[in-house]
Amino acid sequence: MSRTLIIGDIHGSYKAVLQILERAKVTTTDRLIFLGDFVDGWGQSPEVIDLLIQLKETHHCIFMRGNHDDLLLQWLQTKTYNDEWFNHGGKITTESYYALSPEKRQLHTLFLESLHDYFLDDENRLFVHAGFTNLNGVKHEYFTRMFYWERTLWETALALDKTMERTHPNYPKRFTLYKEIFIGHTPVTRIGQTVPVNMANIWNVDTGAAFKGPLTIMDADTKEYWQSDPVYTLYPEENGRN
Repeated sequence: MSRTLIIGDIHGSYKAVLQILERAKVTTTDRLIFLGDFVDGWGQSPEVIDLLIQLKETHHCIFMRGNHDDLLLQWLQTKTYNDEWFNHGGKITTESYYALSPEKRQLHTLFLESLHDYFLDDENRLFVHAGFTNLNGVKHEYFTRMFYWERTLWETALALDKTMERTHPNYPKRFTLYKEIFIGHTPVTRIGQTVPVNMANIWNVDTGAAFKGPLTIMDADTKEYWQSDPVYTLYPEENGRN
């Protein structure tokens, strides 16, 4: 049967992607939804993008835009960057891209330009890198960069009184718009976890691959998940974003 499989933030961990695809026994009948942040962290960001481009040819793939992907795109287009990005994984990424041919950099630029801000499936499930702010939903978002930068959706989910009914006037309206919302962006290692975390109807699948956690792929229907080894063990000569 066809599965909808969600992949959390990769952050240049090419070896981890290969592990989770194998461990989840991914086939061409599966739909793969990547939540973004493919680059920055570990030293194989170009290899990750190459793999995603290849998967796009053989599998049903949907790719979200992460904030790190957008920062890399800006650099590829203009060679401009900010120090914050450079200090949070951008440095190792730019070094690896300088080694690529102009043709390969252009191919990756086109891929990054093609990324989606969000995906809404037939079951009213939302897939987005970071979140959204508009109380009427993603189609009404005024500031589209919020799709890959904002953190209030997850912070609200963490702080929400678990006993509050959805019908309560104080219940966050954003949480009532969609059946489920799948995000990355804010690693669950910040709350001491290394597995997907569910708060209200929000599922956070960023299990901290850029830091000390593993990379995760999760079945959107059954919530079964498969993980790589802790990514830092796959790159013992590197620091990632630690």
